[in-house]
Amino acid sequence: MKHTVKITILMLLIFFVTQITGLAITKEYLDVREFIDPATNELKKEIVTKDLPYSIERPEIEQSTSYIWIVLAILIGTALLLLLVKYRIFSLWKLWFFLAVFMTMAIAFSAFIPQIIAAALAFLLAVLKIFRPNTITQNITEVFIYGGLAAIFVPVINIFAAFMLLIIISVYDIIAVNKTKHMVTLAAFQAKSKVFAGLMLPYSYTGGKPTKKKTPKKESRIAVLGGGDIGFPLIFAGVVMKGLMVSNPELIGFAKAIIIPVFAMLALSFLLLTGKKDRFYPAMPYLTAGCFLGYAAVLLLSEII
Repeated sequence: MKHTVKITILMLLIFFVTQITGLAITKEYLDVREFIDPATNELKKEIVTKDLPYSIERPEIEQSTSYIWIVLAILIGTALLLLLVKYRIFSLWKLWFFLAVFMTMAIAFSAFIPQIIAAALAFLLAVLKIFRPNTITQNITEVFIYGGLAAIFVPVINIFAAFMLLIIISVYDIIAVNKTKHMVTLAAFQAKSKVFAGLMLPYSYTGGKPTKKKTPKKESRIAVLGGGDIGFPLIFAGVVMKGLMVSNPELIGFAKAIIIPVFAMLALSFLLLTGKKDRFYPAMPYLTAGCFLGYAAVLLLSEII
């Protein structure tokens, strides 16, 4: 087992809550429009994407090839981050991360509350996350960040691109963790700078008060789950939900889409239960398998109901 039972359960719980919250945020940026098809004179439905707040523009890319541009952006971003690692430029990384956290949380909060309040809340949480980090703010903010990202990217991705994105990212994750190991280097850099993109649970944290035992080895251990391992399954589930909202009532489509986070969580559970301590594993292949099985379950359920 990779982590303790308490840490494993807590990580799985936060992961699942993040997926559901992200789907709820994404749904608020999608709308279903009914129209009469002039060719067949039949009533049809289509997804209408709502504008992002603060005049933020989504990338104008073709949905079927969007995965190519997203992968390229990831590779460029990774290369830039590796340069920051090489020259140990912690301040620039913190600024970059602060802006990303602030923007995505502001988008996420704006789905439910007025934009001014959303921006103020996002700014406050981003400041606490970057400059006054602790376990609670680190993980609570992660719950909303990926919903903001999904609200940006889900509308510009179709189901083919979503499949391709997961496959390519899974292969990349295997190479980056097991071969080049630069993902391990990036994780260590982020942890050292106390600015980590993803879930971070110190072993001294039990969901409440820190443990009284002063065991340096245990207290120094940290359970982490990278941001990509949270964001990519959510984007896939969001794209599936987008299609389900057209073929089902909106709430039914949302409910069916939750099946994918359930299977993704089960896949992550398998990794955490079978993994060994103090070893890095590429999580995306497991999560991708979970997403694909979840999608198959959605299709099966749609045939029945």
